[in-house]
Amino acid sequence: MGEKTFREPLSRERVLAAAVALADAEGIKALTMRRLAADLGIEAMSLYYHLPGKEGLLDGLADAVVGEIDAAVSRIETAGADQDWRTRLRQRFLAAREVMLRHPWAPGLLGTRTTIPAGVYAYYDGIVATLISGGFSYRLAHRALHAFGSLALGFASEVFSPASAGGSMDVEVAEAEFAAMAETLPHLMAMAAAETHDVADPALGWCDSQVEFEFTLDLLLDGLERIRG
Repeated sequence: MGEKTFREPLSRERVLAAAVALADAEGIKALTMRRLAADLGIEAMSLYYHLPGKEGLLDGLADAVVGEIDAAVSRIETAGADQDWRTRLRQRFLAAREVMLRHPWAPGLLGTRTTIPAGVYAYYDGIVATLISGGFSYRLAHRALHAFGSLALGFASEVFSPASAGGSMDVEVAEAEFAAMAETLPHLMAMAAAETHDVADPALGWCDSQVEFEFTLDLLLDGLERIRG
């Protein structure tokens, strides 16, 4: 009798880890129940015991990303518990961005979910707690959350998706579309020419580079400091 091959038991965590790996390697569009099952070496129907269909899979993927942000932030909070509110929030948001940069499909995914990922409320509760401990009122903390928007999760929301078909955030596609409208959009074209992204500047979208993200974040934090008085 030959030796039995050990197979790790299938679990929701194992399925989501494989889903994240597939999305990282080939993009979110490559992620299907059939393809994921093939990567795991199981029948597709086995996945339904852990995730109820494609939408359940995507919701689980969003949960996994938020969980990764929580873990990254927890490490920072533990190491810098005695730092001021501004430094703590800045490091928190930049830690979240590192997660987004590892999973560039995640901003688009989080923006399309109709259910709130597990862990989001606790994550934002931590932001409010940091503001309150820094001397803000709950009213100002609420307004700060609105001002931060998606920056708190590590990415800047795009105003629109530049590709007319399919909503691609591809930089070259965006530049081609703007070039086609150069005569009617002179100021946008001049602005785009002045704001050429460095190839070494990590970007999540056609207008969400690291430099732009940190500029906006610092602008908001500086403004909150002035309001706090």
